[in-house]
Amino acid sequence: MKKLLKYFGYLLLSGSLVISLYLANLFLMKPYSIDHYLAKELSMSLMESPEFMTYIGIFDPFNVILKHNQKLTIDSLEDGEDDYRDNLKHLEMLQKYNPNDLSGVQKVTRKIAIFDTENGIDRFENFRFHSYPFNQISGNHLGLVEFMTDTHPIRDYREANDYIKRVRLFDDSLNSDLVWLGEQKKLGIFAPQFVFDHVIKQLKELIAYADEENPLMQIFIEKVNKLDISTQKKEDLFSELSAVIKSDVRPGYESILQYMETNYSNANKYHGVWSLPNGDAFYASRLRSYTTTDYTAEEIHQIGLSEVERIGNRMKEIFTMLGYEVNKPVGEMMNDLNENPDFLYADTPDRKEIVIADYNQMVKEAEEDVRPYFERFPVSPVEVRAVPEYSEKTAAGGYYQSPSLDGSRPGVFYANLYDIKQTPTFGMRTLTFHEAVPGHHFQIALNQENDNLTLYRKMGYRTSAFTEGWALYSEQLAVEVGMTKNLYDELGVLQSEMFRANRLVVDTGLHYKKWTREEAMEYMKKTTGMSDTEVRVEIERYIVWPAQATSYKMGMLKILELRQKAKDALGDKFDIRKFHTIVLDQGIVPLFILEDIIDEWIESYGT
Repeated sequence: MKKLLKYFGYLLLSGSLVISLYLANLFLMKPYSIDHYLAKELSMSLMESPEFMTYIGIFDPFNVILKHNQKLTIDSLEDGEDDYRDNLKHLEMLQKYNPNDLSGVQKVTRKIAIFDTENGIDRFENFRFHSYPFNQISGNHLGLVEFMTDTHPIRDYREANDYIKRVRLFDDSLNSDLVWLGEQKKLGIFAPQFVFDHVIKQLKELIAYADEENPLMQIFIEKVNKLDISTQKKEDLFSELSAVIKSDVRPGYESILQYMETNYSNANKYHGVWSLPNGDAFYASRLRSYTTTDYTAEEIHQIGLSEVERIGNRMKEIFTMLGYEVNKPVGEMMNDLNENPDFLYADTPDRKEIVIADYNQMVKEAEEDVRPYFERFPVSPVEVRAVPEYSEKTAAGGYYQSPSLDGSRPGVFYANLYDIKQTPTFGMRTLTFHEAVPGHHFQIALNQENDNLTLYRKMGYRTSAFTEGWALYSEQLAVEVGMTKNLYDELGVLQSEMFRANRLVVDTGLHYKKWTREEAMEYMKKTTGMSDTEVRVEIERYIVWPAQATSYKMGMLKILELRQKAKDALGDKFDIRKFHTIVLDQGIVPLFILEDIIDEWIESYGT
């Protein structure tokens, strides 16, 4: 027995020594593995974000210790400077890893991490305050509410109390934004006037809500009423939240409102970022970051013009096949379809419920139709919900929220049902393909469920060139494999593609060629046939989010280019299921790296 205990003691001591040496290597010197180093760096950054800890869900069982569900991130200028210094050290460490000593996967990881880190350093050094932190589609005034109502869990009494503690921090969070706005003011950086108009209106609405109308209270009441707790406890919770909204939410919103109203006369009279200090360089940097290519603004503009013409010609062919007389621009013809009651839902009190039910049915049909073209399907389900009413007036037509890592929350495709004309029936399948199956849900859920990817490759890097490029590619794939049910559905897909090709033109037009918002809206309306509401919302989005909109079409074109390259090289050996696996199995990568991956796959057939 003594020998056994002695042996166990030696084993425990050895294990402790190994763990100590590993931790010393990981935190005090160059870690042996680049994967372990990046996992450590990512984990530490995630642990600094209580919102993200809540979002992924896996930390919730330890909330009693971590208390992350009680906290909000409140950034200071000093935090940003610390992050910059950390990025410089991070880049230096990444460059210490010799590519010749890394596996093929690790070489890709290193390239991604260096590219991403260099972008972050460039942004801080040259364009730190070149953004509009409060705008009509994003900002703390909207993000805080959306996070609390959509993400914060209320499954028991403790989490209900955590909800109130988090809401109590709204004032601190919004006041920290005032410091950022003050730094922008010193540089003369202000959003355009229409952004001020939208944000002022939103803030006034948020401040004016009666208790029972406030979305923070509405969702809280709905979730708390489902808890198995006494009526008295519920009433106490409701009273406490009501008091916190008065003491810590409205004052925060009022401080931002005061800033916006006081500085209204300083609003930028131009709409493109070319008007900001060093604006052309800023836009070039954003194009590089979002498209992950070296195309110039002029080149992207010309690609957009060419694609608009090609897609328009195909739409004219379909109109002719359907028996229409093509006697006006295709955009006007699509607008006529958009106005046609035959393709619109009746404006009944239950319209939203009916549309959401139809969308969910389309998701099920798409899952069956696409099955022969993929080797793997996500385990996580996806469902369709309506965009919350408090943000639907200015939100995009649809967007996707990924499932939680622990599987407790499904993937969600949010459909904007504010304007009846935003939901013509011939465009619904297209949005389903893009946001759900086989678009964002396939790509993002499969990424999260891929056991062969490291933590960094799953969660450490994001680029819309890949994710949005894949979603737009999914729309075309759906047409190619017969998932559209008729020519009207194909028109819906082409209208969507025209929309994304159009973005190449109007985004570069706004931020490079100095177009006004009205000029961009006129071009988009004429060429896409989108409704006035859609056109306004989209153009205003591009103004406050420069270059991001170009990533969709550039990503799609690259995936199609690589698919054709593989077809030409492999001939009869080409398998579209395998191609999709290769594209999706690597996680989210820049386009220049995706091209390397496909080239290696093609080459592997000859070895």
